[in-house]
Amino acid sequence: MGFDRTDFFPPHSGDNVLPLSPFFSRLLRYAHRKPPRPAIRDINLGIEKNYLEFLTDVLAVRNALYSTLSPEVRRALNCSEDVYIALIAAGGYEYAVGFVAICALGAAVVPMTVLLPVEEAAYFVLKARCVAILASSSGRKLAEPLSTHLEKNTSNKLTGLNIGTHFRATPLKPTDIALSSDKYLDDNAPGVVIFTSGTTGPPKGAVMRRAFLHDTSAAVADHFALTEHDVILHVLPVHHATGIGINFLPYIYSGACVEFRSGSVDVAWMWDRWRRGGLSIFSGVPTIYMRMMRHFEREIAPLPASEVDRYVAGARQFRALLCGTSALPTPVQEFWTKILGGKTILSRYGASEIGPAFTPSVDSDPVPPGSVGPAFPGSTVKLSEGDEGEILIKGPYMFSKYLFDPTATADAHDAAGFYKTGDLARREGENYYILGRASLDILKSGGYKISALDIEREILGLPYVSEVMVVGVADEEFGQRVAAVVSLRDDQTVYRREGNGGVGAALTLDVLRNDLRRRLAGYKLPTLLRVVEGELPKSATGKVVKKVLGPNYFPTDYRKDPEVQVWSFDKKKKVDSKL
Repeated sequence: MGFDRTDFFPPHSGDNVLPLSPFFSRLLRYAHRKPPRPAIRDINLGIEKNYLEFLTDVLAVRNALYSTLSPEVRRALNCSEDVYIALIAAGGYEYAVGFVAICALGAAVVPMTVLLPVEEAAYFVLKARCVAILASSSGRKLAEPLSTHLEKNTSNKLTGLNIGTHFRATPLKPTDIALSSDKYLDDNAPGVVIFTSGTTGPPKGAVMRRAFLHDTSAAVADHFALTEHDVILHVLPVHHATGIGINFLPYIYSGACVEFRSGSVDVAWMWDRWRRGGLSIFSGVPTIYMRMMRHFEREIAPLPASEVDRYVAGARQFRALLCGTSALPTPVQEFWTKILGGKTILSRYGASEIGPAFTPSVDSDPVPPGSVGPAFPGSTVKLSEGDEGEILIKGPYMFSKYLFDPTATADAHDAAGFYKTGDLARREGENYYILGRASLDILKSGGYKISALDIEREILGLPYVSEVMVVGVADEEFGQRVAAVVSLRDDQTVYRREGNGGVGAALTLDVLRNDLRRRLAGYKLPTLLRVVEGELPKSATGKVVKKVLGPNYFPTDYRKDPEVQVWSFDKKKKVDSKL
């Protein structure tokens, strides 16, 4: 039986001692740098903290949290047992401190958005068997009623701690902070829990190993060539995989600066922030890039040329612009390629359970339009039917399990250990094209299999469209109808175009189909249309939840709804003859 020198001595711990881990070793080295480099910039709070100030506050919050825990929980931590702690905070300095403080305690972080209803937050806390709640100043509005709800309805009285009240007025000296000489933290232990969106059932907690902090961070940092001179503008939610594993951890692991601005996306503010410079990386979703494009066309392009040039220069400062959740529509990508002077936005694909799966690197050749690039280095990918089919993947950056659910964990994989994503793709050479969710985005109409995402990309290319959702609606004759929900641009709330009904006429299904006919095969053209005002409702992660919205916009008796336009197949021959 083996032994270790640490078996002979008391644990090396203390108020200013960080656990032994590649992650904390990196942070401590950055705290010793002279001159100090900024770690976190919080736009909402108006503060900037360097790595020494950051680690000082991390230790202070960790120590305060540990002092509030029960003897049983402390024993579990000291014995390296699994312990989960909820973090209720929006993106910002308090979030960053709270996240790293929980890691420094040896526990796993369960990040939750401050926008959750109390009952949904209670589900997450109970599912993860959290022993405490750590909350930011904005998170207290949820944390306090949540604690009351849990104590009243479940007899769970959880320790609660407000992050900001424990910050130190003056930083420690770099030499005051030590790394433990104990054994390394177990990389296979839980590090972060990311709850899935719950579109196919109750949300499941995907457990990321503690190695996620440094192994995945290092891989992403290398892929995007991050250095301590980089600054990322972080405007995405911080309780899901992208906000944590792509936009936060790789940057502090690299000694770079994370500039947080939480809250609703303000494209006018973002263009102004870009114009002021000092940034190198930005990561968004298609909706953000489309909104910024529309704002440029409406508000910036009409300005004097010298002013327009300043905004364009702000966009061209970036080493990389990233796009998650799906590939950009071709017209949107073309707009940004022109603005960026030939560079393209790097579209990527991943999921809570698998981490970064497909994404081009900053030095790779441009990928074809609509593609999310090649497989991420180190991952093994196959498609269920050769060059097309369900994406099956396994690799070093995957989750370890679903929280307390071995059956769901086993069922999520095939016999060879590949995770079954439920998403379909096709492969052309080394590049992959996402076709959508097998259960929601693959429509079966008239004997054809149709990708809803392909149709959405083409509709989004029309100049009057702001947003679109394409779903399948049950039909006795064709199996499913192709149904589109369209939101028009702010300046096109009433469809304006000469002909096809005249200036000021409402957008009709006939007009939409005619405008798409050169872009899509006839069997892909929508046969149901609903035009809505404003943005389509989205989840906390910025996704349109088709499983919910589809039946809402197209109920079983949709023919009785005057807002739903229905294409008559009986007139197809007549209409086609006019074209």
